[in-house]
Amino acid sequence: MKLTRRSVLKGAGAGLGTAFAASILPYKSKADDEIVIASLFDQSGGLDIYGTPMTMTCELAVEEINAAGGLNGKKIRLIKYDPQSSMELYAQFAQEAALKERVDLVHGAITSASREVIRPILRRYKTLLWYSVIYEGGVCDINNFVSGVGAVQWVQPTAEFGFKHRGPKAYYIGADYNAPQIIGKWLQKFSGDLGGTVVQRDHFPLDVTEFGPAIAKIQEAKPDWLATCLVGAAHMGFYRQWAAAGMLNKIPIVSCTFGVGNEHIQLTPEEGNGIVSAQPYFQELELPANKAFVDRYHARFGKDAPYLNAVGIGGYLGTMLWAEGVKKAGTHEREPVIEALRSGDIAWDGPAGHMVVDPVTNHVIQDMHVAECQNQSWNIFDSYSQLYPSDVVDRCDLTKTPDMDAHLEPIL
Repeated sequence: MKLTRRSVLKGAGAGLGTAFAASILPYKSKADDEIVIASLFDQSGGLDIYGTPMTMTCELAVEEINAAGGLNGKKIRLIKYDPQSSMELYAQFAQEAALKERVDLVHGAITSASREVIRPILRRYKTLLWYSVIYEGGVCDINNFVSGVGAVQWVQPTAEFGFKHRGPKAYYIGADYNAPQIIGKWLQKFSGDLGGTVVQRDHFPLDVTEFGPAIAKIQEAKPDWLATCLVGAAHMGFYRQWAAAGMLNKIPIVSCTFGVGNEHIQLTPEEGNGIVSAQPYFQELELPANKAFVDRYHARFGKDAPYLNAVGIGGYLGTMLWAEGVKKAGTHEREPVIEALRSGDIAWDGPAGHMVVDPVTNHVIQDMHVAECQNQSWNIFDSYSQLYPSDVVDRCDLTKTPDMDAHLEPIL
């Protein structure tokens, strides 16, 4: 998820200034028999719907690792930061985690804007960063591992289902910031490969709630299907207004983002039934490992704990993949762990299926699933096995250029 970086540079700069003051704080001694990691997810502010379950699943991963004896004989201590959806606090807490707490890992950031605030701080102070949110792709940094799917992994199932099963003529709408814009460009590219066309791409600011004119425009274009990459509470109004206009059963929706904010639960069945979404994880996945995990999650946090979507489970998946690197390295020290994670031998089977860390990109090869919303739940009907994170692989090869430090946008 990426908000336009320019829009946060001023705030981020202030945050870096505030955070730099933290560098004069004395180091906090760390026990020899412990490993310390920090979670940096919004538990309040505008993004708490994403950050709260991520914090919970990260905590669950740490508890399970410790219950099994820890890593290389050492228990993990988790420090939970709440940046409150503030770029200044992201910068401050990243600095504090690296310099005062001397953590071995920072697992965090939700939007790409917040990740791009903390990534240079952690790289500068040689503190490993793990990012586990679905996003537009493009990070190329040996100090940053990414277990969230990138744009190609995300769009391919959406495009293939839409153009093969809904028709050759698509209309695309998305939020007006970098990630949905890049998603739209990838959909346009896939349309040509699949013999289809995207007749229009429209983007809406995150605070837009009235979609009457947009719906009229879509009706006039008469597409075979509508692709959506809408984000946030305001944009949920589109789905309500679409259903109220009688369009839900006339022009089907195939979405990249529907369900990531638990829209399928917040909408009524009459507003959400029939919408198709492609994600790397649904809580309904019929995998033994997932069923057992969901049971443990609710046993730990209660039957009313948030539904786990592809973002919420990221706190668990990323922590467990990092732990595999620590096991292989035989130490929690940064450079050996990076080497182990990039060995090509790190594979792990968990609630989302088989996951493999790719040494070329520091991203994760993983499965994707296509599901239909029915009665506020997901009916999974198709899966893609082991999709490669190929967004910018033509320009990012960390095996050849390990010093590369960039957030690349695709050339389409």
